Amino acid sequence: MKKLTTFLLAVGFTLCVSAQTKTLQNLDKSGVAIQGYDPVAFFSEHHPVMGKAEFTSQINGATYQFVSMEHKELFDKEPMKYEPQFGGYCAYGVSHDKLAPVEIDAFQIVDGKLYMQYSKSIRDSFNEDQKGNLGKAMQNWPGLVEKKGK
Repeated sequence: MKKLTTFLLAVGFTLCVSAQTKTLQNLDKSGVAIQGYDPVAFFSEHHPVMGKAEFTSQINGATYQFVSMEHKELFDKEPMKYEPQFGGYCAYGVSHDKLAPVEIDAFQIVDGKLYMQYSKSIRDSFNEDQKGNLGKAMQNWPGLVEKKGK
């Protein structure tokens, strides 16, 4: 088997090992993400807009609510474009290897990605070294998912 693996790797094949992927999402007791706010609205309206239970999509164990069928369809086409980063937890908290709740009005969009923050003052602290804090958060996130995910 070792020779076969070495051969396959040498000719550019990748061996896949089946493993269950853990997820970590900041959800309410009903499994709703970002406190029921429409993730698309953060991009299109530039402020939080409460979604409606009649327009929902489920992805990665989270239920997202939308203000309209149009927003739901946009999300369904490109969920990674609209999903909050770090499972909807506070980005600054993740940069410090911690999970923290968020205040919806403390969101921000950076390089086309939605980030949630604990508060507006924490968002300001995060932005003092945005690039550095994002780098730390991206490094810490896989470990948090492994430790705390399901």
